[in-house]
Amino acid sequence: MDPVIAPDRPRRGPSAQAEVLSKAVARAAAFLELPNKTLARILGVSESSVSRLRNGEYVLAPGRKEFELAQMFIRLFRSLDAITGSDDTTSGSWLRAHNTALRGTPIELIQTIQGLASAVSYVDSRRAKI
Repeated sequence: MDPVIAPDRPRRGPSAQAEVLSKAVARAAAFLELPNKTLARILGVSESSVSRLRNGEYVLAPGRKEFELAQMFIRLFRSLDAITGSDDTTSGSWLRAHNTALRGTPIELIQTIQGLASAVSYVDSRRAKI
């Protein structure tokens, strides 16, 4: 007997993952009020690519550095979201305020790979605090 696949079943492949991640990045950046220039630096892409990403005309490519950085950015956003109780204003304020533990302003730090990794580690450690 041949298996029947429902025609309305969502696709579950790399392209579907890329579309979901691309939309998530655009939404998270909007919630945090990040300008295209800043998001471009975080992801390591051009400002025009970010503009197209926000318009749904550009999808991050799996296997590329931009995809990995986008995953880290979303991890940061989700951890901040959990810590702040989904208060985007508070999350945005955290990003823009000097952080003694990180030795800098998170919004500036996350524009480098090392800074993004440090911020993710820091926020994850605050989230899982016992």
